[in-house]
Formats: sequence, structure tokens, C-alpha cells
Amino acid sequence: MDASFWDGKRAPGVIDQIDLDKYDSVVEVIEHAFKEYADRPAFTSIGHTVTYRQIDEWSAAFANYLQNHTSLKKGDTIAIQMPNTLQYPVVMYGALRAGLRVTNTNPLYTEREMLHQFNDSEAKALVCMDVFAKSVQNIKDQTGLETIIVTSLADMLPGLKRVLINFAAKYVKKMVPSYDLPGAIRLRNALSLGAGKSFKPDHMENPQDTIILQYTGGTTGVAKGAELTNRNLVANMLQSKSMLQQVNENGEKLKGNGQAIAVAPLPLYHIYAFTVHLMALFEQGDHSVLIANPRDTETFIKFISPFKLNAFVGLNTLFVSLMASPNFKKLDFSELKLTLSGGTALMDDTAKRWKELTGSGISEAYGLTECSPAVTMNPGGGLERMGTVGQAVPATALKCIDDEGNEVAIGERGELCVKGPQVMKGYWKRPDASKSAFTEDGEWFRTGDVAIIDEDGFVKIVDRIKDMILVSGFNVFPNEIEAVVSEHPDVDNCAVIGVPDDKSGEAVKLYIMTENSNLTGDDMKAWLKDKLTGYKMPRHIEFRDELPMTPVGKILRRELKDEEEAKRAKKPESEKVA
Repeated sequence: MDASFWDGKRAPGVIDQIDLDKYDSVVEVIEHAFKEYADRPAFTSIGHTVTYRQIDEWSAAFANYLQNHTSLKKGDTIAIQMPNTLQYPVVMYGALRAGLRVTNTNPLYTEREMLHQFNDSEAKALVCMDVFAKSVQNIKDQTGLETIIVTSLADMLPGLKRVLINFAAKYVKKMVPSYDLPGAIRLRNALSLGAGKSFKPDHMENPQDTIILQYTGGTTGVAKGAELTNRNLVANMLQSKSMLQQVNENGEKLKGNGQAIAVAPLPLYHIYAFTVHLMALFEQGDHSVLIANPRDTETFIKFISPFKLNAFVGLNTLFVSLMASPNFKKLDFSELKLTLSGGTALMDDTAKRWKELTGSGISEAYGLTECSPAVTMNPGGGLERMGTVGQAVPATALKCIDDEGNEVAIGERGELCVKGPQVMKGYWKRPDASKSAFTEDGEWFRTGDVAIIDEDGFVKIVDRIKDMILVSGFNVFPNEIEAVVSEHPDVDNCAVIGVPDDKSGEAVKLYIMTENSNLTGDDMKAWLKDKLTGYKMPRHIEFRDELPMTPVGKILRRELKDEEEAKRAKKPESEKVA
């Protein structure tokens, strides 16, 4: 059967036809929003709201500064290393308007990881929060950075509030280590130099220009920069919007002209939040409430409490932590129409409890950095299908293949492959890695995920190929076991990996986070006995106070595997038996 077999047969009420040529570049999207929605609220951070007009003026000032007060040229790379603050859209939009290429950098990176990304991306400029400036100081001489711009947490807030919050961050909470970066300029000073002045509208406008270098570590190896083009990002913005907008029988949008308010707790340096908040919602004039530290649950709730949210963008671990707070249950969810989940698997129990509490079903989506990121998405408005990541977004074909590269039948497991305008150009300066990321004909991107596509085109992600556990010749998928374990009332979070075993090749090891100190491994095994077949049962169970996670809450199974390998390496040969 042809892999693009849906032929437009999507869930009822979902817009299927999109104009991929609506915009040539991301900057064109940005300029459209500035013109159309100048007086609307655009972003809120730390209790302060700014309009589209203010973001326009600030980002224009930053573009002027970059073009007239630095040595940067069109096509040079600038790194942005900040949490979710008002500075992020200002710097991002300003850099793109000035014609630069952006590489989003995780603020939690170690110096080694920062050094790799700055050098690999050939970054000539960096905008960073002062919290990380000491690390920048330590590696600067080993990089090609020519321009360094430093900002503080509250720099875009008005007078007294800005001074008090920045003072508290530096001197009370001791968040800002002393640093020495000769030649660095403060962001506020840079904006002053460019304020009220025009910039040369000479951005990278070709649809095939790489404008974002988004680094991804994958499951192994050094982080690689996915080349995301204007075409990739604009297409994915339009694809995502089409899946989330509901229409009536005549194909007319049901949303109306009101402005949606969406919470933005996921980091903007992650492609998921970038595409949703800095592009899709921005393009249609919506309002994003930025959360700098989503792990501080009570402060998070405090910042969203003044709003009747229409949309909530998050992921499983975030939903679980919020629902555990009594204060979250006091919020007004009467206007919440859409909850979108992505980045990691959504547990059925989480989705059920969220809908009971908020009245909003969770639309789970699936994507990858290399796909800008959205590949599939569940429709909103109660049309979501629990247990799946939805259907392919428009203009996207999917298929599953076996180990030999042959397409498998509908309903059978295989590696999910993607073809569409959102698929990256390739990995930056890595032709071999780029080639191996696609099928032999170069047409399909190989996701590395095991999936099942049903006859209606809904996709279920089974697991990562490299995370699959082989127990006595049987394939065991960690996601399946984690989903079952998470249903236990005392389990707050869990993770599953495979560990070496002399008898079965590999055995299942389960990690559990719980507040119930009386829960034992034997208790869990007894509870799982009639829920999992024998070879899927965890042979080893370890209780942990925390699990290694990415900033967006995705559990790092690779780190757990590294821990196990390190333990085994220290054992005498005679003891290396599971």
C-alpha cells in the first residue's frame, strides 16, 4: 500500500489543505505578526506583559545593533543561551531580522557541551544570561566568539521591578557567579545603541536557507546540528496550525477572532516550544505566558493564576507535577480548549486525570528535532485518540519499515519513516551522518522509533529502536512497561532499561520514584504479576529520589545505562553475572 495512503482522510473538523507557499521565510512571518497585531499582548514574563509593538521595536533595535556595532555579517551564526524570558523573542527575532543564523543553546549545558556547540556551529556571537557568564568566561578563548552580549533575568521589565528582581537574583539568591568578560556588552546597552534606528532588511529569505541550527544528541554520540530551513519551519508552523484549528461543516474556522492565551513552560531553546510559541501562536496573534522555571511548581502556578488560559502546552512529567499541587486545582479552567503534549510519551493515566480536573483532553503529538519538529498530532476539541500520537500533519507521508528496509503492512511494527517539507536539510557539516539518517534512496527520514500505523492513519509509538530490550529473543519495549507501572497509585515517575543477563541476554531493570517509603520491590512485582507477561517482568527494581531528565522532562535512559555500565566495570570478572 502506498505510504501516503490517508489521501486527506483525517478526523472530522480538521483543516487538511494548507498553502505551503504562504510565506517564504520566518522573518516574513514575524513581520506579518508585527503589522497585524501591534497593540495586542504578545508575551508575559514574571508578571509583566509586553505587546507585539514593543517586541517589534526592541527586536528592530537589536537588529540595528548587530548590523552596525558588531563585525557580524549576513549568514553568520549567533548562539542564544537563555531560559524563557522576554529577552528570548526580542533577541531571536532581532537576530533573524539582521540576517543571522541562530543556534539555540541549552542553558544547563556543561562547559564541554557549550564548547562543542559553539565551535561546531561556528558561532561568532553569543547572547547569554549572566547566570551562565562564568562558564562562558572559562571557555571563551577556545571558541571563535567575537561578540558576547550579557543579560540579567529581569532586564526587559520596567524600572523598579527590574532593579529589585535582578538585585535579589544576584545578591540574595546568589544565582550569578562573579565573572570577567572584557569586551562583553549588556543587552540593555545594545538595545539603547539601536533604539529608534532602522536596520537593513537583508535577512536570509531563500526558503532553502538554513536559519536555525538545532542541536540534538540523539541516543548516542556527539550532538549534531540539524539544519532547519525557512521552508522547514514555515511549513511545520502551518502544518501544526491546521491540525489544531477546528472547522464547521462548511470548512469555516470555529475559533473566531479572539486572542488565545497559552502557557509556555517548555524551553524556547527547544524546537517544540520554538515552533509553537515563537512561530505558530505568534503568527496568529496569540499571547504566550512564559515560564522561566517550570520545576518551581508553586511559582509556576502563581504566574498563570491571573489568566483564563485557552491553551496549555506541556508534557507528561509537567502535567503530573502540576496536578499534585492543591493550588493548581483551584485555577479556573473554564476557557481551556486545548492541551498539547509532546517531547516524551504521555501516560494514559495522566491524560485521564488531566481531563477530569480541567475538562480538557490532552492532544498528544509526536515529532523530532530533525522534523522541525511536528510529524503527527492528535486533533483537539475532543477528537483526540488516547494511546496514539495522532495522524500525520498535512503534506506529510509516513511508512514503517523492517530491518531490511522493506515497508511493513498497516498495523505491523516497524521503524517509522517520514517524508515532508518539515524534514531537515541534513546535519551541519556531517555528510555521513546525514546520509545514514535517510533511507537508501534519500527520500525518507528514518526516525529511529518503532511505531504502528493503523488503518485510520493514527500512529502509536512503541519505543526507540536503540532502547528496545531483547529478553530471550523477545522484544521488550520500555514504554509499555513504564505505562503499566505508572498506573500504580504510589508511583510518581519511573523508567525502564535493559541490563546484561547471562541467562536471557538482557533483563528488565525498573527505576521508581515514590513518596511511599513502605513500597518495596516485591510489592511492585506482585502488583505487576497479572499485568505483564513473564519475560517483560522487571528482574531488578531500584528506588530513586530523582531520575536524570532533559530540561523538558524527558527521562534520559542513556544516563541510566551509563550508570549500570560503570557499576559493572568496577566489579571483578567473577561477579559480572546478573
